[in-house]
Amino acid sequence: MTHVEVKSLDVILENEQRDGYCSGEVVSGHISLKLSETTTVKTIKILLKGNTQVSWVHKRSRFSEERKCLLLSKTLVATTDTRDLIFDSGTYEIPFDLQLPQSSLVSSFSGKNGCVYYMMQAVLKRPFHESQCVNRELRIVCHIDVSVPTLISPVSQTCKKMIGCWIFTSGPISLTASIERQGYCNGESIPIYALIENRSCCLVVPKAVIYQIQTYTAKGKTKSIKQLVASARGNPVASDTTSRWNGNPLKIPPVSPSILNSDILRLEYLLAVIVQIPGAKNLEVQLPVVIGTSGHGMSSHSFVNMSLLYPTFTLPDIPEAPPSYAEVVSEEQFEEHRTSTSQSQPDWLLDGSAFACIQQFLLQPPPPYSEICGQ
Repeated sequence: MTHVEVKSLDVILENEQRDGYCSGEVVSGHISLKLSETTTVKTIKILLKGNTQVSWVHKRSRFSEERKCLLLSKTLVATTDTRDLIFDSGTYEIPFDLQLPQSSLVSSFSGKNGCVYYMMQAVLKRPFHESQCVNRELRIVCHIDVSVPTLISPVSQTCKKMIGCWIFTSGPISLTASIERQGYCNGESIPIYALIENRSCCLVVPKAVIYQIQTYTAKGKTKSIKQLVASARGNPVASDTTSRWNGNPLKIPPVSPSILNSDILRLEYLLAVIVQIPGAKNLEVQLPVVIGTSGHGMSSHSFVNMSLLYPTFTLPDIPEAPPSYAEVVSEEQFEEHRTSTSQSQPDWLLDGSAFACIQQFLLQPPPPYSEICGQ
């Protein structure tokens, strides 16, 4: 049936500019009802529904799961046994308030293969008419305090690899990276402390990135998606040199807070410090990071003073290409390297064509900057 008597039905929040609501808070506002003529009303309800859904297709099979996060309902207007409710034509504002539970709610999120959404629904029921509904989305934010003890402790990781130049082994490249704490909020910068030792024959380029990891679970299967959300490049590190970072900042862009309280959808973050090596697999350390909603106003003395470990060094504001091969290896170095290498090889190898190939490989210039940054 048509709803000619009802001109409009809307859900209006008390604070339309508010960014979101947390557990334990009250969602208040009113239902706006505009009638063009006298109307009999049976009930008017306000509901708040929350659901988590994941779905993807793999090898022609669909994997999907759904979880109900929240269901609140409140009857605002109802008929009695003795009389009907008659509304004259005009505009009505019917106030409501809904108390969110104190238990932890999953934050609103929309990803490639899943989402967490909350919907407010106004329901108008009239005799001999189909129910009339209107929906509007409500953003829920799970409160994560990044000042809890588990998130304010430093984290560090070290890795090393040897670089091979055909049948010869070059020196190692080692990387140690640390952050002062694991918990941060949107808009903060993560100070990164790192030590890069390059004992190889290659020019390497370090960079820092923040990854968002979306993990979906359905029917016992798991799918993960890694997305780059922020990055910054450091200065190139030439052969037989060392580079130190002392709190190089990497700013966190506006992203959704971590989701750690759902069994079918998780949202996590990683800070990775990467050493890009031409012609070889990159060297990388990954440090877990939690993006929270509060607690970022802590004083600096709450953390380990890592500036005692590394001298001052800053990332360039605008990424610049590394120096050319001619700037790194001079003619004198080339001749010295060729002479010293020739003296250390057996005669049978020097007489063959293999030595020429080895020399050519050892002294190849690094790939263009665009190739390095494209990784």
